[in-house]
Amino acid sequence: MNILRVARHISTTRWSTRRLFPQAARDAIEQAIGECESRHGGEIRFVIETSFDLPELWRNLASRTRALQVFGQLGVWNTEHNNGVLIYVLMADHAVEIVADRGIASRVEQAEWDAVCRQMEQHFRAGRFREGSVLGILGVGALLGRHFPGKRRSDNELPNQPVLL
Repeated sequence: MNILRVARHISTTRWSTRRLFPQAARDAIEQAIGECESRHGGEIRFVIETSFDLPELWRNLASRTRALQVFGQLGVWNTEHNNGVLIYVLMADHAVEIVADRGIASRVEQAEWDAVCRQMEQHFRAGRFREGSVLGILGVGALLGRHFPGKRRSDNELPNQPVLL
């Protein structure tokens, strides 16, 4: 167990996450997802997790592993065309992960998803959480638009509101 990581997770609070992602930022994320999804056939979920509890830290849970768990728990995999994408932000580790369902993951190189993550992290390091989030959504939308072009069906399979864990 990494003591510095434990200290970061203990000191990162839900209050600090809500301060960095106030309602206006969360509204901008929701709006960006809605606008983005209107231009392609994919589905995007955005999740912000503040920190891990001690059992997860003891097991040295990786942000990628947790993102995969959240992907399953929120049913992002359960879209008609298997084209759901999760953008997962772990505040305590300053990490961003993108998990794509099999319908899109087989068409997009991992390096492209990673590039979107690194752009978001760069904005987050500079304190631009709203801008970094919207930029990430637009980046994911561009990748989805390349492989699932055209207007989306009228139904919205996944909620557009960001999730705070």
